[in-house]
Amino acid sequence: MNQGSPKIGIIMGSKSDLHIMQDAADVLKELGVNYEITVVSAHRTPDRMFSYARAAADRGIKVIIAGAGGAAHLPGMVASLTHLPVIGVPVKSSNSIDGWDSILSILQMPNGIPVATVALNAAKNAGILAAQILSTADEFLVQKLITFKEELKKKVEESAEEMSRES
Repeated sequence: MNQGSPKIGIIMGSKSDLHIMQDAADVLKELGVNYEITVVSAHRTPDRMFSYARAAADRGIKVIIAGAGGAAHLPGMVASLTHLPVIGVPVKSSNSIDGWDSILSILQMPNGIPVATVALNAAKNAGILAAQILSTADEFLVQKLITFKEELKKKVEESAEEMSRES
């Protein structure tokens, strides 16, 4: 957990998912958004999952990013237990069917239990989306996101210029 009251909760089904989920933490840190990060398994620690999801809002969490591989039940189960927005990150795990099992498990939620779903292993996009959700009530964060996206644009333009000089 970083300093200050966390606004974003980043959870994953296994510590082996950290190499993917760290991207969400990194972009949130870059944007100055406080977060917490931990392991919560829907299958191996269901009581921990219930406690985490039900207490998140009371602790000041505004958005939950949940990464999971394989059957990938964590994002949907957490979404069923809280009113907070949940962003699911499908993770291509060692026992995965090329990641499709995770993608479809998170994507195909029943009506009434939405989970925003990003691309396979796209925790960075989940972090950006969580920050954008928070920015609806934070003008300072709006400005940080505008600057962040301008930097992305600048990198593309610099790459294009570099390539045109090389040809």
